[in-house]
Amino acid sequence: MFGYHWQAYRRWFLSEGAGARPLYLSSLKALERHMPELLPTYERLVELAGGGDLAARFLSLYCPPAYLRGCSQAVWSGSPPLLVRNYDYSPRLFEGTILKTRWNGRSVVGTSDCLWGLLDGINEDGLAVSLSFGGRRAVGEGFGVPLLLRYVLEFCTSTDEAVAALSRIPTHMSYNVTILDALGHYRTVFIAPDRPPVIQELAVTTNHQEDIEWHQHASASATLERERALQRHLEHYRDDAYRLIRAFLRPPLHSTAYRRGFGTLYTVAYRPQSLEIEYLWPHDSWRLSLHGFTEGERTLNYPMVPDSLEILH
Repeated sequence: MFGYHWQAYRRWFLSEGAGARPLYLSSLKALERHMPELLPTYERLVELAGGGDLAARFLSLYCPPAYLRGCSQAVWSGSPPLLVRNYDYSPRLFEGTILKTRWNGRSVVGTSDCLWGLLDGINEDGLAVSLSFGGRRAVGEGFGVPLLLRYVLEFCTSTDEAVAALSRIPTHMSYNVTILDALGHYRTVFIAPDRPPVIQELAVTTNHQEDIEWHQHASASATLERERALQRHLEHYRDDAYRLIRAFLRPPLHSTAYRRGFGTLYTVAYRPQSLEIEYLWPHDSWRLSLHGFTEGERTLNYPMVPDSLEILH
C-alpha cells in the first residue's frame, strides 16, 4: 500500500512546504505521549516503508495538512442495532481499501485512509465507529482523525472507553465521531482542536457540530438537508433497518457531486452483534464478516467524473 500510494501522499504532505509539518522527533514524542500503545505498530510500519524521515513524519499523522470530507452517519437502535454511514469525498483521493488487521491482539476491519488510519470500522468486540467532518475551519496541534479511529478500535472494547480515548487525544481539525458497541450503547463525540470535546447521545450527524459555523461549507455539502432527512428516516424506519439502509442510497443522503469532492463513494452498515459488514452502492453490494473475512475486489464507475474507475479491495 505504501509503495502504491506514497507519491500522492508525499505531494499532499509537502503541499505547504516541508517546514510546515512537524519534525520526526516532535511527531514521535506526540505519539509517545498520547497513544503509546500504538508505538510498536508505528515503528514496524516505518520500517516497512523504508525508514525514511519524511515517511516517518507522515505515518505519525501528527499535524497533517488540513482536509475536508462530507459524510452522513446514523445509529439504528433497533434489534440488533447497527451503525450506517455514507462517505462523501473525491474518488481521486480515495484509497479504496478495506483492511483487516490483527496488529495488537484484536481483529479490526475498516475502510483505510492515510495508509493505516480508518474512516470507519469495527473490532472483534463489536465496537463500531465512523467519522464525519465537523464543518469548522479551525486547525491546531493534534492528530489526523483516521489515526484516532485506528487507536479506538485497536484498544477499546466499549462506547465508554472509546469516548474517553477521543476526549483526551488531540485532533488537528473538527470531526464528529459516532460510536456504537455490541450492547447497543452509542454516543457521538464532537472533537475539535480549539475547544473541549462535546459528548452527546446523538443518533444522527452530518457535517456540522452544534451550530453552523462555516456557512459556505454547510451550503455546499447540504449538511442541514441531510441531517433533517436522516432524522425523518430514523423515525419512519424505526422498525425497518433494511429500508433505513436503502435510504442512504438515495438523495439527499447519496450525493453525485464528485467533481466538487462531495460525491458518495460508498455506504457501509456495521452490525456489532454479528460482526457483519455490508458495503453498498446504488447497483451493487458487498457483504463481509470480521471472522469470515475473504479477500476480493469490486470495480466501480462513479458518474460524471472522467476516468474515475476505482478498484475497492
